[in-house]
Amino acid sequence: MDREPNDEAAQGLLSTAHARFQERRFEEAEELYSRYIQHCACSKSSKCTCQDLATALNNRGQIKYLRVDFYEAMDDYTSAIETQSDFEVPYYNRGLILYRLGYFDEAMKDFKKVLELNPDFEDASLSLKQTIKDKEEKQKRTS
Repeated sequence: MDREPNDEAAQGLLSTAHARFQERRFEEAEELYSRYIQHCACSKSSKCTCQDLATALNNRGQIKYLRVDFYEAMDDYTSAIETQSDFEVPYYNRGLILYRLGYFDEAMKDFKKVLELNPDFEDASLSLKQTIKDKEEKQKRTS
């Protein structure tokens, strides 16, 4: 019978997941992040911090993004945002997917939110400019 990890074990899961992510051992990292996220969701006495949970969701989303599972990745990024609304990275990551899928208005909203939270986030600034340019180009082609 699978027992729910205690908070100390859950922190170990998270630390190991981060290590596997850094080592680019994504399959293992995803499984560990999923176990940590499940612990946080199911444990009534969990001491999961919003920041740890949002980071786990964001990183699991990144693994899905690398697998080109864009919609699943966006679900994790959205969950990370719902968990910690002032965490700019999942907004940026979700914006990148929205941009790639051609949802320019939604991508611009996410990039603008990143810059509202962190005006020095240079990649978000560049992505916003590119999104605006590509949207204008698309509008020219379709008019």
